[in-house]
Amino acid sequence: MEITKARQFTADRAWGSKCIANMQGITTKLHWTDQDYIWHVNDGQEVFVVLDGQVNMHYKNQGESYCELLEVGDIFYANVGVEHRACPIGEARILVIEKQGSV
Repeated sequence: MEITKARQFTADRAWGSKCIANMQGITTKLHWTDQDYIWHVNDGQEVFVVLDGQVNMHYKNQGESYCELLEVGDIFYANVGVEHRACPIGEARILVIEKQGSV
């Protein structure tokens, strides 16, 4: 048993993380960041939950680019093959659930 106070979590680098759980190859990680992530495509599904702060989520769908502002409690789901990029506005803490070893 462990309790993590998400709003108090920090890392020594942007997108640093703490592994909360690994359940049968699916990881749940708490990330801290104040920097944009790179455009990428995961090799599995991803659930991205903003726990603290705001994040501009850029994504592409059928060749079109979109951007959606995610705030505390908002959830972004990326299916396999969805190109996306998270850009925090200041500091943000994000819970990411995905296949172990995913980008």
